Amino acid sequence: MAGRLEGKVAFITGAARGQGRNHAVRMAEEGADIIAVDICEDIATVTPFYNLATKAELDETAKLVEATGRRVVARKADVRDFDALQAAFDEGVAELGRIDAVVANAGIASYGKAWELTAEQWKDMIDVNLTGVYHTAKVAIPKLIEQDSGGSITFTSSIGGLKGIQHVAHYVSAKHGIVGLMRTLANELGPHRIRVNTIHPTNVDTIMIQNPGTYGMFAPDDPEPTQEKAMPGFMSLNTLPVPWVDCDDISNALLFLASDEARYITGVTLPVDAGAFVK
Repeated sequence: MAGRLEGKVAFITGAARGQGRNHAVRMAEEGADIIAVDICEDIATVTPFYNLATKAELDETAKLVEATGRRVVARKADVRDFDALQAAFDEGVAELGRIDAVVANAGIASYGKAWELTAEQWKDMIDVNLTGVYHTAKVAIPKLIEQDSGGSITFTSSIGGLKGIQHVAHYVSAKHGIVGLMRTLANELGPHRIRVNTIHPTNVDTIMIQNPGTYGMFAPDDPEPTQEKAMPGFMSLNTLPVPWVDCDDISNALLFLASDEARYITGVTLPVDAGAFVK
């Protein structure tokens, strides 16, 4: 039985671990070949909270994709560097032959009250989580148009792209920004049968939330926050009684949006949020 993405090629940023790795493997399991990129190095404003992925982790993603029987082109590239990202994309298309699904997943998190964020924290956040998403779309759109066979572009936003969340004003600003970008691209690319949507997760069980910075956001008065101390805060965010969702929950939504099952769905902000938006 053919997979839902059989014969397609997906371009995924932030693919070394977490949601990005999960997306790559799940899309491969459904028949897609994968162009996987990741920065594979740290960003100074993020490392007080957690370390970013490594080249070894990107290599592991490639092995997991290959284990499904699909092909993969994995490259180290920073989404802030347009030329490097374009080169990685072009190498992937040259080897795999085409592009069908673009997944702008790469993102970072850091924490602080809005007026206490440093200029560097603000700049890094906007550069990665907003400009990096724009770059991801920009490198792929000309090829999608040239192919004249439609396609899908999906941006990973956040529940923070639909509502305000304390201690992450820069993150919320970037995630709101890509909604505006998505809606504009949906209109511009509609005549080419290229669909553009955003996914809005609540907390997802990855290192981006499993770190002292996030724990401190939910336990702000504790000098040594832990997951256990932060659990009431995690639980309070969602309507459904869960502290977070799993990567598979986001990948399943992505698979739907990237497949022909969603061929008439564009310009949509899709929450996968355990009811966090309506709470």
